[in-house]
Amino acid sequence: MLITRLTVPRLPDGWAAALPPVRHLAEHGLELTAPVTFLVGENGSGKSTLIEAIADACGVNSEGGKAGTRYASTGPGTELGGVLEADFTAAGLRLTRGPRLKRRAFFFRAETLINLGRSVSGLPGYWEEHPDEQSHGEGFLTVLEHMVSGPGIYLMDEPEAALSFQSTLRLVALLRRAARSGGQIICATHSPILTTVPGAHILELDADGIHPKQWEELQLVDHWRRFLAKPDFYLRYWLDDDGPA
Repeated sequence: MLITRLTVPRLPDGWAAALPPVRHLAEHGLELTAPVTFLVGENGSGKSTLIEAIADACGVNSEGGKAGTRYASTGPGTELGGVLEADFTAAGLRLTRGPRLKRRAFFFRAETLINLGRSVSGLPGYWEEHPDEQSHGEGFLTVLEHMVSGPGIYLMDEPEAALSFQSTLRLVALLRRAARSGGQIICATHSPILTTVPGAHILELDADGIHPKQWEELQLVDHWRRFLAKPDFYLRYWLDDDGPA
């Protein structure tokens, strides 16, 4: 393990202070107990806010990228990142606070990945392939397969966004390999496939805070199971009754 606990000694300024998971961190803290941790929950539950704050704590640009470098100017960091405290092991400190060229922390953020790829493709320590010469999903896998390997802290915000079913399964295998080789992954996701990584610690964020859950207990798993079994049950609440488009 590289990070073992997250705490918020005082609530941040601004809107993040009202998020139930942030209040949970302020009241109880959060133990990280496995090499792979998933944050799941509805849009607006605070998953991305928490991942960005952890990136700040690891010295990684909260817009995405790796420790020791900044490919975009984003200001002083996030409000939550300014107050969140992460307890690092000795190995975690070496990988985030050691010599710049030896730092091993990477934040994969789906919405800014293309800008990152265009900025650093071909540079030492990155990948050769240019994102404009690949499909969106191929570009995602190129970055993940090059950057998520061996000891390091790997933060991810919806890495499944451009991936097919088969590609998401490849990512499951990649995350397990990275964890077995000394990596620690903290990932925000909406994917019932990605959260099947064996041994992962799954945390559901909701209006009551942060709750450990088993895969089969997750709301997203229940919704997908029900939808695939009977899509009309869900669609009737969202579509008008004027017939086919």
